[in-house]
Amino acid sequence: MEPPLPTTVSACTSETARGKHVFNIAGYHLHKGMGAGESIRSATFAVGGYDWCVRYYPDGDISRDCRGYVSVYLELLTRDAEVRADYVFRLIDSTSALPSVVRRFTSKYTPVDPDEDPDGYGANKFIKQSELASYLRDDRLVIECEVKVINAKTKTEVQDVPPSDLPNHLGKLLDGKRGADVTFEVEGEVFSAHNSQDYARYAIAPVFDAQLYGPLSDAGATSKNIIVKDMEPPVFKALLHFIYTDSLPAMDDVDDGESEDMVKHLLVAADRYAMDRMKLMCEVILCKSLDVETAATTLALADQHHCSKLKDACVEYILSSNRLNAMVASKGYAHLKRSCPALMFDVFERATKSRKI
Repeated sequence: MEPPLPTTVSACTSETARGKHVFNIAGYHLHKGMGAGESIRSATFAVGGYDWCVRYYPDGDISRDCRGYVSVYLELLTRDAEVRADYVFRLIDSTSALPSVVRRFTSKYTPVDPDEDPDGYGANKFIKQSELASYLRDDRLVIECEVKVINAKTKTEVQDVPPSDLPNHLGKLLDGKRGADVTFEVEGEVFSAHNSQDYARYAIAPVFDAQLYGPLSDAGATSKNIIVKDMEPPVFKALLHFIYTDSLPAMDDVDDGESEDMVKHLLVAADRYAMDRMKLMCEVILCKSLDVETAATTLALADQHHCSKLKDACVEYILSSNRLNAMVASKGYAHLKRSCPALMFDVFERATKSRKI
């Protein structure tokens, strides 16, 4: 008897999103007779993080023999996207006021050129023109399109932070100050650190390389004192803690507002000293603490310090659940409007686009 084959188990999940768009075509008889291959399109609507429209051919698509039929297609407008979706076209029956399911399709989408044959994205023979009379109301044709995006885009989040790669005992070395040969003076407060201890030098040196080894440093000195400007002592203390331990200090003794302010200061410091991991950790925290009052100032901060993921998360937060009006009424809006006018234009442009129906 052959031994049993080894068995492994795997699972696959999909993010889905649903949306419905109603396309009102007024003056049906005015559009009829446009000619085969001529179409009109609906407004842009969004489902699953992608932009779509419905394209209607009153005299049929020219790509097939569609004489006597109308053609209807669903068109993906988002550039450079590959989407899998299930969609349904319905006509509203004027006699019963109930939707009537006409066709159902599943297809893999790629960007469609308006001049390109859209066959495969809908129905070239959607319904006979002679059968449309019962669906007209005041010479108005109503097409309802329901879309289910199977691989919907999920909410923007900052990527996972990689694991720590510094020894835990460096924190104790910092607290003990034993062997310290570098001091930092921050607004009159002095902090001791290590530049020659094994391990510690690999933490301190890359951050303060210019001050320790630059042309103005004293190569023969046994100790160094570095003046740190434009930073508050508590922020520098937290920065030094991260350099030694690769972790942010606990902030249990401060309220939520002070804690968030500290994280913002640390993000600025991380950007200043090119500490990418610390900067990313601050972005993660700020993404999770967004609210209407602080979203505008956090967005300005993200833009000024090139935090693209945090910036996208702020914009999505502001535009979701109709928060834009509340954000405009917040104190941070004035600062955002004054310091980043181009950014405000981008936000309102996205808002306008998302509200199109």
